Amino acid sequence: MRRLVSGILGMTMLLTGCASPSHENSSRLNLIKKRNELICGVSGKIPGFSFLESDGSYQGLDIDICKAFAAAIIGDSKKVQYRPLTAAERFTAIKTGDIDLLSRNTTFTLSRDSSGGNGLTFAPVVFHDGQGLMVKKDSGINSLEGLANKSICVGSGTTTEQNINDAFESASLPYTPIKYQDLNQVVAGYLQGRCSAMTSDRSQLAAARSGFKNPKLHIILEDVLSKEPLAPASDGQDQKLADVMRWVVFALISAEEQGITKSNIDEKVQLANSNPQLKPLRRFLGIDGGLGEKLGLSNDFVVKVIRTTGNYGEIYNRHLGQKSDVPIPRGLNELYNKGGVHISPPFN
Repeated sequence: MRRLVSGILGMTMLLTGCASPSHENSSRLNLIKKRNELICGVSGKIPGFSFLESDGSYQGLDIDICKAFAAAIIGDSKKVQYRPLTAAERFTAIKTGDIDLLSRNTTFTLSRDSSGGNGLTFAPVVFHDGQGLMVKKDSGINSLEGLANKSICVGSGTTTEQNINDAFESASLPYTPIKYQDLNQVVAGYLQGRCSAMTSDRSQLAAARSGFKNPKLHIILEDVLSKEPLAPASDGQDQKLADVMRWVVFALISAEEQGITKSNIDEKVQLANSNPQLKPLRRFLGIDGGLGEKLGLSNDFVVKVIRTTGNYGEIYNRHLGQKSDVPIPRGLNELYNKGGVHISPPFN
């Protein structure tokens, strides 16, 4: 009997030992490395966040987040394939494996994050937003109440659709939703007069308005209908890739906290190398601690990321700062010590 039990235990341990490497190799992180290219799901239609330029390049905050992931995982931010997706397509694309991850103005919610819902895992929030409404300035409408019995253009299959319905039901106001598949169609419907207002995240409204022939003829109402924490997402069953995404975003935030920028990163590395007393900096930049190895990355992954995109503040200012084409005040997107909510856990 003892021999039988020992044999069963030995076989169990052998099978367990065999299963671990198999599970390890099945991670999307390893597939990305082997392919030597990151497939990143984006919108491609939202100026400031992800927009396909006339020269064929993609630009925006969401695009730079994709570049940061590629720099960390592959070591080359140019090895990214951008896959434009509608709101209705984005989650299916993750589940079918058509994309590695999503960086597409997607709201972090319980239903999407839970295994009983969409089964995703979200990285830290990269943009804190709220849903709003835009109307023509000469419409005379200046609040939610002014839209009673009016039609509103909205994207279908989004939290936006649910939020607008919740807001009007709570206020006991009747309205007519005019539904479209993507933001471009929503904008077109609004400009063609098919609805009295369009609704989306306030950042998207500002982005859309920036491309209008006469932006000043349109106003974004003061009403904020929801919280919209926008974050990258991946398959909830892949812990390794989720860990990497989480700590790359935290690295961008932590670099801004420490004053580490694209222009001074090499100077900071030199300083850390020459000064053993700067232990937190040495860990952050991969000189000590082996933090990258814990994620399946090179220990200097933070250096590769910052050399590529700069820190979070640099990314924000480049695409949404006051000198950008889509200026949006940072507000909640400031660091925690400047009145915002962005903060990074320790790198140790």
